[in-house]
Amino acid sequence: MLFTLCRPVCRPACRVHLPARAVAVLLFILFAVPVLTGCSDTPEKTQPAAETESFDTVVQRARGTTVRFYMWGGSAQVNAWVDGYVSDRMKELYDITVQRVPMDAPVFVNKLLTEKAAGKQTGTIDLMWINGENFRNARESGVLYGPFAGRLPNMRYVDAAAVATDFGYPVQEYEAPLGRAQFVFEYDTARVSSPPASFDELRSWIREHPGRFTYPQPPDFTGSAFVRQVFYAVTGGHEQYMTDFDGGLWDRQAPALWLWLNEIKPFMWQQGVSMPKDPAALDTLFARGEVDFSMAYHPSHAQSKILEGTYPDTVRTFVMQDGSLYNTHFTAIAFNAPNKAGAMVLADFLLSPQAQAHKLSPANWGDFPVLEMDRLSEADRELFSAVKQGAATLAPEKLAEHAVPEIPALWLEAIEEGWDRHVLRQNRQ
Repeated sequence: MLFTLCRPVCRPACRVHLPARAVAVLLFILFAVPVLTGCSDTPEKTQPAAETESFDTVVQRARGTTVRFYMWGGSAQVNAWVDGYVSDRMKELYDITVQRVPMDAPVFVNKLLTEKAAGKQTGTIDLMWINGENFRNARESGVLYGPFAGRLPNMRYVDAAAVATDFGYPVQEYEAPLGRAQFVFEYDTARVSSPPASFDELRSWIREHPGRFTYPQPPDFTGSAFVRQVFYAVTGGHEQYMTDFDGGLWDRQAPALWLWLNEIKPFMWQQGVSMPKDPAALDTLFARGEVDFSMAYHPSHAQSKILEGTYPDTVRTFVMQDGSLYNTHFTAIAFNAPNKAGAMVLADFLLSPQAQAHKLSPANWGDFPVLEMDRLSEADRELFSAVKQGAATLAPEKLAEHAVPEIPALWLEAIEEGWDRHVLRQNRQ
């Protein structure tokens, strides 16, 4: 089995983001308060030990401690994987207790900004599940510890060049890769025999089948990803957006996106006046037969839902020929983490072939690995080849054929703010 679909140049992958206006206010506080109080602490001064310290020493200092893992808690399956497999193995291998703290990424980034502004040297966050614009905001605000990823032994299995950026922003070892994801659509072959192959065909299908399509409301990450894919498709592809934000280009291209989205709105479920708040709500509509498509930034999501009995076994996935977004999601350590050593050990464990293979199974999570198979031992490669992805999961080769990189974070923010202004508010007129 090959896992080469996602060799990112820029994700997702965290679920929501901190609005630009909020970041501006918080950054004012961040930089103003130290000037007034004389505080000049930086993340580099909070390093727990010299970079020459062996990882074995880090492990020894982490034994018997608790790691607080802040992460999006919207997936019962992912939560169960962390609370079960990860927690059990960390306790068994290292005598480390993993405490999962469910919290959306913009909330814990906001928390770190506030703590830094207040000069709080010891916080409550150790490890975070983060990426995209949340990582950029946190990194630029100086609330992450690092660089640390290069010190993790299991990074030897990762192609560093493939994870050098996160939504176009340099990682610089302030994140450790966790998994890879790609956007897919889901449909029931018992209801839809031939799904649309492009966004142009999808627009026609929606008009011909009123009330049978919807998408999660941005800034939900999956709904925003759907909109980003449409943006690529209706404006000539992703290549032109792989640089810094260009206001002139945005002004020329964005109207085509608003036109496409507003054209389908009257033909959507509930005429587009109401939309699912998140992917789980959309999954429920799909499972009940109220709409004919669901969507996920997770190629194995449909197979996982089949295994749990939520979807019938006739459900399959597909991607658009126009392109299917992919990304890498990461873990990072807070600048004032009380247990940096434990956070590093957990980040490294999550990169181990054993953990990566276990989470690949749709029965556990279905998250794709970030490891290069040719860097693994034969025994470790067999762990991955033994995983059954199921009939609803597209082959990695098929996914790779249509994979396109995520858009850099500043473009993403413009799309979400524009969607609110030019699409959402149209519902209120």
